[in-house]
Amino acid sequence: MTINRQHFVDGLTWDQVAQRLSNGASAILPAGSGCKQHGLHLPMGTDRLQAEWFAAQLSAKIDALVWPTLTYGFYPAFSAYPGSLSVTSETLAAVAGEIVDGLIRYGARRIFVLDTGLSTNAPIAKALAAFQSPERVHHLKLYSGPRFLSAVNKLSQQSHGSHADEIETSIMLAIAADAVDMTRAEASPHLSSGPQSGPLNRDDPSSANYSASGSFGDPLLASAEKGKKFVEAILEDLLESIAKA
Repeated sequence: MTINRQHFVDGLTWDQVAQRLSNGASAILPAGSGCKQHGLHLPMGTDRLQAEWFAAQLSAKIDALVWPTLTYGFYPAFSAYPGSLSVTSETLAAVAGEIVDGLIRYGARRIFVLDTGLSTNAPIAKALAAFQSPERVHHLKLYSGPRFLSAVNKLSQQSHGSHADEIETSIMLAIAADAVDMTRAEASPHLSSGPQSGPLNRDDPSSANYSASGSFGDPLLASAEKGKKFVEAILEDLLESIAKA
């Protein structure tokens, strides 16, 4: 699937942006890391690719402008893997808040922060809570909707997972198959006692969160067919949230 970037402001002039905002266009701020490990089979920019793909789909449906993706965020669970940069939660909240403040000043009537992370949810929620206009500023969480969670329960076969796993790999096979190298996909070790909270560990095989590859779950069970169903569920969840906004 390709991304139609006609609604992305990086390809528009400032007066075109001004005209669109004055005509009532909403604003979408995608948040997805450009430098977070995703196993050996997915690129480090996986979150960014997902954020921009979903932002493109939404912008075409609701007449929205898409701002450049917030590609640095709070991802402490992956710092053991080279290149996986993480800023503090306070920094993420401050940057997200300043961007949203700017969008408000330029007249965006509705602002949607499209959040592809899990550890980013709390800092972004904190930033948005500072604005006394809940009818104007909204937090869209990619992986929290009821239809998506139902699809995961029905389709997922892995015993555990949360990152570069069966689910995320399936989504990428559906929206950006060229970025996926399934010949390098590796499942994380079986867990006899279940996963525990805390960062992934690439060096200690005795750790409950050990993963030499960086995957946590079983990407070998992924398929584009599953991914299409996950994607459809996510889009329906997001559009419902927008309709209620």
